[in-house]
Amino acid sequence: MYLSAKLEHKSLPMFCFYGRLGAHHAKIGCVIPTPLLLYRVCALLAALVLLGGCAGGIQRQDGRRTQQDYHLAKLAKSDVDMITEMTQREVLASLRQLAEKLYRRNPQEYRKAGLASPEAAAARIFQDVDKGPQGPLAFIDWREGLKQAFQEGFTGDRVHAFMQALTAMIMATYDYKTVFYLTDSLNAQKLYNSARNIEVAVWKLSNARLANGQPMLLTNSIEGEVQNLSFEREFGKLIARQDLLALIMEDRGSRTINRILHNMASFVFLPI
Repeated sequence: MYLSAKLEHKSLPMFCFYGRLGAHHAKIGCVIPTPLLLYRVCALLAALVLLGGCAGGIQRQDGRRTQQDYHLAKLAKSDVDMITEMTQREVLASLRQLAEKLYRRNPQEYRKAGLASPEAAAARIFQDVDKGPQGPLAFIDWREGLKQAFQEGFTGDRVHAFMQALTAMIMATYDYKTVFYLTDSLNAQKLYNSARNIEVAVWKLSNARLANGQPMLLTNSIEGEVQNLSFEREFGKLIARQDLLALIMEDRGSRTINRILHNMASFVFLPI
């Protein structure tokens, strides 16, 4: 009797402390505190904050709004995985913009394939980027494609050959994936090498000439035109993004990138 009264006396403060958050179990006559309920409420509030944070987005100069929607799949992603996906989206957007700009400067190239516009020609290059490691892009010999684009006797679409090979090389550094999870890990050295390869390809693009001295592909301004540096800016952003992601992966994997001095004029590419 005394023991029962003592137990009831000890349970009283606990019941008062938890108040409505406590639950009285009818069968055994004891108070069950519910800190788990508090934890669930906090988790729900955190999820609502995350959802609210996705409602903003970034307004771009061209009118596009970048907005990341919340998906449950993000629970299986680390911060690095989400950074990788965002970086890749920006890289692919730059590649597409460069393809369209090259076609506008060189309309004879997309007409070789019977296409009606720079946009249609560029879309053909990027139609397979989301097909994964077994997609057509994974089987392209990007080294040969980059060299073919600047061969004197090549009669095909030089812009397509150049941009498709460049896209295939860059996608190889992402293992041809467009979605990344905790189990995925990119190779920092390959990302670094891709940035150096882009530098080599851009040098060749700016300096390749036909036998008559004319550029194989027009990029920047020619004599008498207003100076056009938009190609340099876009390629510069592309190189910087690959380099930055390489540094992130280097830190994540605790592996040192082998920095390589590369002669661009040799037109030799680093392995991916």
